[in-house]
Amino acid sequence: MNKKTKEDFLAGQILLIDKPLNWSSFHAVNALKWGIRKKFGLKKIKIGHAGTLDPLATGLLIICTGKFTKRIPELQGQTKEYTGTITLGATTPSYDLETKIDKTYPTDHLTEELIKSTTFKFLGKIEQIPPIFSALKKDGKRLYEFAREGKEVTIKSRKIEILEFEIIKIQLPEVHFRVRCSKGTYIRSLAHDFGKALDSGGHLSSLRRTKIGDYNVNKAVTPDVFKEQML
Repeated sequence: MNKKTKEDFLAGQILLIDKPLNWSSFHAVNALKWGIRKKFGLKKIKIGHAGTLDPLATGLLIICTGKFTKRIPELQGQTKEYTGTITLGATTPSYDLETKIDKTYPTDHLTEELIKSTTFKFLGKIEQIPPIFSALKKDGKRLYEFAREGKEVTIKSRKIEILEFEIIKIQLPEVHFRVRCSKGTYIRSLAHDFGKALDSGGHLSSLRRTKIGDYNVNKAVTPDVFKEQML
């Protein structure tokens, strides 16, 4: 990987970062920002990411610098691909492992055929309700703030598109999947709704973003490797 100059970063770069587990997207952007500023003695540099990843997810985060920050809306609109694991038989309030299991359900009725055929219910343009444990705003407040206060709140559904939903492997209660979807899709909500459709409950137990448009995580590096190789 070629080392970049100060002028390169100011003119604009698209950086492919493999976000580590338990890092927020903001944490990853900040790590790069401070690394670039320190290396080149810059007081400030424009930098931002094109699509948040939850701390419990890993994978592709596109970070833009300098004049390329103007391209963020265009990049955010690209289709995205994820791989991950849905654990059936139990739900959590956050739809993932951020919160503890609140209800358990039987899984004896589940078959490979039923699991695979149920994916077809989610293909195409569908209405999806985002999780209450999300950073979306309602009445000037983040939804997760309402959730942590134990307040009930009505969340509007939104139109999304699931282009592909493939079951890769079944090791009950775990189901490994690959999804290609539109901007605005919550994979946590998909996991929750998939479990509901199977009458078994479900929550997202792992998630990795593998692609954004034509950008692939196999070309990405971790923030630490970026600082070693590019700065």
